[in-house]
Amino acid sequence: VMVAKAASADAERRKYYFCNAFICGVATFSYFAMLSGQGWTAIAGCRQFFYARYIDWMITTALLILDLGLVAGQDFVTIAAVIGADILMITAGYMGAVSVVTTVKWFWFLFGMAMFLPVIYSLARTFRETVITRKDPEMIELYGKIAWLTIIMWSFYPVVWLFAEGFASFSVSFEVVAYTILDIISKVVFSFMIVSSHDSLGSTSAAPAQSREYV
Repeated sequence: VMVAKAASADAERRKYYFCNAFICGVATFSYFAMLSGQGWTAIAGCRQFFYARYIDWMITTALLILDLGLVAGQDFVTIAAVIGADILMITAGYMGAVSVVTTVKWFWFLFGMAMFLPVIYSLARTFRETVITRKDPEMIELYGKIAWLTIIMWSFYPVVWLFAEGFASFSVSFEVVAYTILDIISKVVFSFMIVSSHDSLGSTSAAPAQSREYV
């Protein structure tokens, strides 16, 4: 659907469609791999660990942040900085999950949370302040919806990690179901929310150009 829309969209809208198509595409590959019995290994306690999920997150969360940055009209330096923090967060989560020594595991968890907080702050404050300066009600509303969807959904991931890869209190089956639900909402629903706002997406570059004309 997104690729088909991208083919007929103008350059301003096309970037959103391609970005969301890759988000859903990478997630689909990841889940196909896990469903096919690939992308996993056994870790301490003979627990099944799906490392394919972390490869998925490394790519898709970066694309989600890029998507949010494009909607907000944020500069690419700031977007890159937030993506960098996000990648470090995912890396820390992976290292914590495969750690055998308990103390090391929880240090990695703390490192990950230390990167998680600035990511959330950037989405809730920095990006939002930028989109507000554009004075485009439709883009402000769209950003508010997808940003808060992302913030709320992403806040559940550390909780699941804590009781799955952390304490190993959740069964692997429950872990898979929990992560799947979060992934569907934070990626698929997110993507279709942007695609459904087709008419608003073309206004991101028009607003600044219009304001410069009158200065």
